[in-house]
Amino acid sequence: MPATNQETPRHQLKFRWLPGPYTVIRLAADAPIPGWATTGEFTSITRTTDELSIVCPTANLPSDVKSPHRWLCLKLEGPFAFSQTGILLSFIEPLSTRGIPIFAISTYDTDYVLIQEEFGCALDILREAGHELWPKDESWRKFLPPQ
Repeated sequence: MPATNQETPRHQLKFRWLPGPYTVIRLAADAPIPGWATTGEFTSITRTTDELSIVCPTANLPSDVKSPHRWLCLKLEGPFAFSQTGILLSFIEPLSTRGIPIFAISTYDTDYVLIQEEFGCALDILREAGHELWPKDESWRKFLPPQ
């Protein structure tokens, strides 16, 4: 089948700003998973042959662990079907075109996008692109249709 020049449709997404700030750190690949890394509304622990990456609330860090950046953590309101394409692209493209670096993490149901705090203007950029910031608390759930 010949390739087409059809663009992927741009999704207008709802997202939530998780209370933070968050931190992203790298430990040795063979390091044990520290207990402090496993608590909070959102944590991500990924082990590869090269590293142990941890994303967690900055408040979890013990005083001897340093992180060069503080991050805002944005949760896209899913779930999204695996067959849906362009979800993450729709969200991060407006940031990329403005030179704002991101750190993205995907889970089974949704995506999380972390943005360094010094790029706080990203929230305005996302809203200008048609994305909707929902309340920080769980009150947004009242807008979901009954199941």
